[in-house]
Amino acid sequence: MSRGYDVAPSSAIAKLEPFTLIVPDKDISEFQTLLQLSRLGPTTWEGKHEDRRFGITREWLADAKDYWLNKFDWRAHEKHINSFPNFKVAIEDDGEDFIIHFAALFSEKKDAIPVAFFHGWPGNFLEFLPMLSLLKQKYSPENLPYHIIVPSLPGYTLSSGPPLDRDFTTEDASRIMNKLMVALGFGSGYIAQGGDVGSFVARTLSREYSECKAVHLNMFSVLSPPEGVKLNEVELRGMERMQNFRNRGTAYAQEHGTRPSTIGHVLSSNPLALLAWIGEKFLEWTDEDPSLDTILESVSLYWFSSAFPRSIYPYRGLFGGARRPDTFLEKPLGFSYFPFEIVLGPKAWVESQGNLVWYRQHEKGGHFAAMERPGTLLKDVEDFIQHIWPVN
Repeated sequence: MSRGYDVAPSSAIAKLEPFTLIVPDKDISEFQTLLQLSRLGPTTWEGKHEDRRFGITREWLADAKDYWLNKFDWRAHEKHINSFPNFKVAIEDDGEDFIIHFAALFSEKKDAIPVAFFHGWPGNFLEFLPMLSLLKQKYSPENLPYHIIVPSLPGYTLSSGPPLDRDFTTEDASRIMNKLMVALGFGSGYIAQGGDVGSFVARTLSREYSECKAVHLNMFSVLSPPEGVKLNEVELRGMERMQNFRNRGTAYAQEHGTRPSTIGHVLSSNPLALLAWIGEKFLEWTDEDPSLDTILESVSLYWFSSAFPRSIYPYRGLFGGARRPDTFLEKPLGFSYFPFEIVLGPKAWVESQGNLVWYRQHEKGGHFAAMERPGTLLKDVEDFIQHIWPVN
């Protein structure tokens, strides 16, 4: 008889607490009141451009507010989230307990390969739920070849926030993520996968921790690209898009990195403001607009969990100060190139920075690969694993 996807391996050394997400009624009522009273700004010339050259339109925000207030069903999304095994676990770090949330699909196979999937901003673990659904359709707990772990990074949604008495960086978050994987019984080895902030976490895990045996990424930031390399047509189009993002789309990141307290107070005081700030990213960083329900689900989770501004600490290292030099990744590296990614990883660039053993270029997909193209990303990760760590 199957034990189900929610039974951790016997090698786990931490006490896992099953978690069910239930936002209190009073919090939902307060949210609805705030949203109802949130005033839309006046119509402007900039706010009428449907090509969104100046950001979201007033019409989109007005329609989204109406839908969020009158048609969006948070409890239905909660039910879907809770249909997957969710847990919380205490991870001790620097004398402090961090309560880390993660969703998981545990396998009953003794030789199952542990794989951790790491999200970024303004994403969260919800991005990977479509992929978990595909895995549940494809495998049973008895024959699932992997242990799938999808953590909420520290400060994001359902995990503890950074400490209040000291600075906290992506390297700190990475250390806690490695401790999480060891606590779950995967100290003998695991694979890390990531995009956005998650790509920096995965690279740190590969560089600093022996337990991380390989990484697969769908974003690869290169501080000093190699000179004189020839890019193909897809990569050239992507470079044009990336340059446009750098010229016209990074103001939010400068604010996160240099004035996090100010923007944090602004956006944590009003749900409509938070929707405008985050909704723009879901619309602009994808090749096809996600459904409004998808956007509102993530923004709602950010709101109910007070994830903003707890989640923007990584930007200080990228935009608020000197970024550490790129370090060559010696361990096996796989990369999936999605053309609408905002930070491109041409093959020659990735090869210059890591032991690239697997690479695949796609014609569709953007920054939120797991959400946009879950089947594509899943196949890529499985093919990469099969390449470096064949499974039966």
